[in-house]
Amino acid sequence: MLYYLITTTKDLLFPAVLIGMLFAFIPQSSGKKGRLILSIGTFAGIAAAIALALLKNLTKFIDKNGGTQLWNVWIFAASTLALIVFYVFSIKPLRRVTGSAGQIASSVSAAVSVFTILAYALPAVLAYPFNFTLNGASVFSTAFIYRFIGWLLGIILCLLVMLVMYQTSRRTGNGFLLIMLDLALLVNGLQQVLKAIQILNSKRIAFTGHDWFVIVKHATNYSDLFIYAMLVTALIIPVTLLIKSAHVNEPYSNPAEHRKIRAKWRNTRRWSVGVALCAVMVVMNLTVFTAIDNQEPELSPTEQCEDHGEDLYIPLTQVEDGHLHRFAYTTPDNIAVRFIIIKKPNSSSYGVGLDACDICGETGYYERNGQVVCNLCDVVMNINTIGFKGGCNPIVIDYSVANGYIIVPKSTLVEHQDEFK
Repeated sequence: MLYYLITTTKDLLFPAVLIGMLFAFIPQSSGKKGRLILSIGTFAGIAAAIALALLKNLTKFIDKNGGTQLWNVWIFAASTLALIVFYVFSIKPLRRVTGSAGQIASSVSAAVSVFTILAYALPAVLAYPFNFTLNGASVFSTAFIYRFIGWLLGIILCLLVMLVMYQTSRRTGNGFLLIMLDLALLVNGLQQVLKAIQILNSKRIAFTGHDWFVIVKHATNYSDLFIYAMLVTALIIPVTLLIKSAHVNEPYSNPAEHRKIRAKWRNTRRWSVGVALCAVMVVMNLTVFTAIDNQEPELSPTEQCEDHGEDLYIPLTQVEDGHLHRFAYTTPDNIAVRFIIIKKPNSSSYGVGLDACDICGETGYYERNGQVVCNLCDVVMNINTIGFKGGCNPIVIDYSVANGYIIVPKSTLVEHQDEFK
């Protein structure tokens, strides 16, 4: 759940902040016509994102035409061009000279920016549900529900960010908002330029020298700095409003006007606090939740079993408690081959298999709240299917049950020693 909450928030934070600010700025500078143009760009971006997500996950069209990465390079190029046009027509003297034509150009460039932002970020988010059922997870499984909840919470958080950014941005002066918007667009533009360089470098198309490799490496390792830069930029607006609200000196002619002014600034403070709370949630995603998600559970130690020459004997009394038990055999090649045993619920049978699977390798399994969980992909196993092939289930091994023992031939463990190299 936390993984999809974190990644969805990271993917949609930039669009949320920029769209909120643009929908506050464009109507102030270009009127209803500008809002209409920006709305068209937004809906077109959403439609393009849906189409790209479906093409990528249901067809091979994207792969046959250069892959997702090269498509993103074209998106970045269009975004950079739109950014330049927006900056040019943000210059006040030029806006005065060009008049309505300049307003339309500014609105169109803003609409293209929104389109490219959504076309880049949204397809990956829309594609996440296609991955919820990987490794054999059912749409009715706990794993699927948890992942869906994390994904949905990430979307809701970013929608809230967009709303509070719009509400606070529209309460600022147009000149100050333009400065903040230019700064936010610059942060987004720098991030996209570096990602484009990274893609072209990985494809050996351009920027292949050592210096470019160093730049790409640092841009990848410190990518979260762009998110923090965007958060700082977004927070400047509500902080400015909060400071301004503490020194309100608007004239009024009667108590009704005074109450109206006080109500206006009270609402402004509430929206500003809303931005701060959303920023706290995003920072928690990047720090606390990420640390929790990256914690690797400690595998339980291996237990002793009886060595009877060609076979290993595990007493049923040792494994009949319904918990996960881990054993290991060191092969003649000095490779420790682990296997697990668990008694199946409401049954007299046992689930036996390697502490590894064909999909995730030898990362192993652990017990969490009475469930067996894959250590790598966090998929919850159906205990009743352990011992059968499929999905992320443990690799099946030969064994038998006789005279109160589970008997595992050493030869079957040697056959699978390559899984643990």
